[in-house]
Amino acid sequence: MAQPKKVNYLNNKDILKEIHKSKMSYCFIEDEKYEGFDIIVEDVKKINRNTLKQAKENKASRLQSEAYQAAMLTHDRKDYKNKPKQKEFAVDPKSIDNDDIVFRVMTYEHIPDEEGRKKNPKNIAETKAKVNFPPFKHYAYKGDDLVEVARSHWQGSLSNGDFCVDHGTITNKLGTMFLKLVERYSHRANWRGYTYVDEMRGQALVQLAQIGLQFNEAKSDNPFAYYTAAVNNSFTRVLNIEKRNQTIRDDILIEQGHLPSYGRQIAHEESLRAMREAAESSESESLAD
Repeated sequence: MAQPKKVNYLNNKDILKEIHKSKMSYCFIEDEKYEGFDIIVEDVKKINRNTLKQAKENKASRLQSEAYQAAMLTHDRKDYKNKPKQKEFAVDPKSIDNDDIVFRVMTYEHIPDEEGRKKNPKNIAETKAKVNFPPFKHYAYKGDDLVEVARSHWQGSLSNGDFCVDHGTITNKLGTMFLKLVERYSHRANWRGYTYVDEMRGQALVQLAQIGLQFNEAKSDNPFAYYTAAVNNSFTRVLNIEKRNQTIRDDILIEQGHLPSYGRQIAHEESLRAMREAAESSESESLAD
């Protein structure tokens, strides 16, 4: 019997693509060709010969991968002999012009100051207006000049635009990914048995909506792990709240002379059994002495 084809529901590559599209909806972009980026740097001063070389290599690798995937979409899977090979689509980094490279620079330069937002600010982010993801600018060469071609959290042109954090939105596909991730995570053996699992899902979705775009591509390329950790924290938070509420309800029932929850009864019996076993063990040791 043939094994069913494995379905990859979520992968980092697709998630990163949707995160990028969502972030760019909050940005001013001079031209569509500057929407993507080839390398991330922390400062404009770090754009030099070495980073330019690395950016060209990154772009060449991406172009090769995109060309190969496009060829595979039209290829007959049964034709093994003529299957496209990655090396057939190799791109020479030296063939890429400087003008085709886009640098993403992580910076808070264009974010307005907001004194008093944090009592004791620990970094520059806490002295600026609150934003929903790390701000950045895109730079590209125009001739020999390095020019700003895109700016995050900005509405309008660079000359007469304004700082704005609510004119963009996450893509529908990224939202669907959030729903799928939470749904599948809630079916894990350690969560699916709880009666309040729906509340866990709701809390996790709220959390993902709040922190979904805070993923920083400059520090990691694994958003799946980032989102999974957020979902796990949300589920655990709801579980702890429900346990605390259950303890309060059980205490009230005991005070009123009623039986507490079945879980509380089992826990009480277990504690009594442990005390009895400890007492018997202590008694046997004293007799042996």
